[in-house]
Amino acid sequence: MPAQSPLLFSEYEGSAKILLTDIDDTLTTDGKLGPQAYQSLWDLADRGMKVIPVTGRPAGWCEMIARQWPVAGVVGENGAFYFRHFGKRMHRWYATTEPERMQAQTKLHLIRDEILKDVPGSQVASDQFARIYDLAIDFCEDVPPLSKSEIKKIVDIFTSHGATAKVSSIHVNGWFGIFNKLETSLQMLEQEFSISKHQALEECIFVGDSPNDEPMFEFFPNSFGVANVQEFLPQMKFHPKYIATEKGGEGFTQISRRISQFL
Repeated sequence: MPAQSPLLFSEYEGSAKILLTDIDDTLTTDGKLGPQAYQSLWDLADRGMKVIPVTGRPAGWCEMIARQWPVAGVVGENGAFYFRHFGKRMHRWYATTEPERMQAQTKLHLIRDEILKDVPGSQVASDQFARIYDLAIDFCEDVPPLSKSEIKKIVDIFTSHGATAKVSSIHVNGWFGIFNKLETSLQMLEQEFSISKHQALEECIFVGDSPNDEPMFEFFPNSFGVANVQEFLPQMKFHPKYIATEKGGEGFTQISRRISQFL
């Protein structure tokens, strides 16, 4: 709920069967997927929980995640697509057509040049080569951290061209097209698992850490934040219902252990 202080993660009691989770600074800590968080994914899967990463990371990464992690699928590039590896086949769904994607890329190239010119210290994310829909601008992953005003300027350049822009813990992601993490997650739940939007309210949990997860925090009654989400709460209208005491992957491990008690 808006402006409501989150509860401690240990206050959760529920019976959800699907966990949707952000990756960067939610599953990872300082850019690494640690052994405890990765083992948590296996433990949840072994208990029958379907885990679906919902991330701003690119298609190239998502192909590997869907294929090799113990997950039921993955939503990538902030909702541009979902991938599911099932029955020895990779099932793919895209939010827009190929001609629409190509047209959007032309406009994003112009935006890229403007951002790099007008915001010194910004950089195209190192994973951009693996992307097919969006443009990711790095503001702290592989560059010295930019100020909040500089990050806002990046967002403003995207939006001045009519693009959608979302701030994660490491990148500003911009794209053209009517899609986001929430809508594509709901699309995947309906098409792949026959879970309606109404059912998702009761059967799903979301875990995240930053402003680009806000639509998920707003929609899912059972939403969790790892501890580092607290630095963003003042600028967010919708907060997670529960919050861990640890950051990143350690916080995710806390949350997964609590959830596992009810599986």
